[in-house]
Amino acid sequence: MYVLMCPCITDPSLRVEGITSEADLDLFSRARARCEHFGLDVVTLPCPETLYLGRDRSPGTFLERLNTPVFSRLLEDLEMEVRDLILARGPPLCIVGVNSSPTCGTTTTHYGSVDGSPSKRPGRGVFLDRFPDIRVIDVTEFALYKVYLAAPLFSEAEKTFNRKISDLLASHSFLVYLPQDVGDDTHCRDGAEHQYIFESHVRALDSTDLLVAVIDGADADSGTSWEMGYAYRRGIPVYAVRTDFRIAGHHELVNLMLEQSSAVARSLSELPVLMNSPYI
Repeated sequence: MYVLMCPCITDPSLRVEGITSEADLDLFSRARARCEHFGLDVVTLPCPETLYLGRDRSPGTFLERLNTPVFSRLLEDLEMEVRDLILARGPPLCIVGVNSSPTCGTTTTHYGSVDGSPSKRPGRGVFLDRFPDIRVIDVTEFALYKVYLAAPLFSEAEKTFNRKISDLLASHSFLVYLPQDVGDDTHCRDGAEHQYIFESHVRALDSTDLLVAVIDGADADSGTSWEMGYAYRRGIPVYAVRTDFRIAGHHELVNLMLEQSSAVARSLSELPVLMNSPYI
């Protein structure tokens, strides 16, 4: 299994001058780390802009710098190279792109202004646009793969369900922190153990990319609710799983504060879709 990755993710020096931040480099590193951790081969796409304009180039839109017959022919040749690779290896899991790029943008691209329109427009860059049959995920999403699983963990049934969710997420190349695996889970644990468990979970929350919370039941578990609130306040995306058919009101599945601070999946099969898994 492999992903096609835009070249500046594997070699940031290919980017135009002055646009790469430390946050960008961190995202690129985490995207590569996800592939390495889960054994996903990385096949780097060619960089049309570098081949056409060279490494030392200033920022510019497609219309300003690349809208030429020569560049169009170059794109055709590079597409054929990639198509031949796909024919030999089979279809990739996805393409990991970089938003706003004139060639490798995912949902927006610096295309250029036409008759006073905004320079940035919706859609893929001109190179990735040649592969409409292949799913594209922006590196800012692909790099978010560390998951904290918040859920009640006080019975064998709850622990089994949590493990099922963890295994499901792992099969979609998410790295899961499972609180039930940390510390003493018996009723005889002392204050020192309480402090250890609390500090371990907070550290994991502080370093996670995403939080998945189980909010089944007549009311959501109090510890889970605390973890959801903590993650939301820190700007960590929260995904909730609600398989319980009971509702809290005419327009509420569960407590509105939890529902409004998360994206809610109504089944386990819906969860990876909601999280934009590369395997969907």
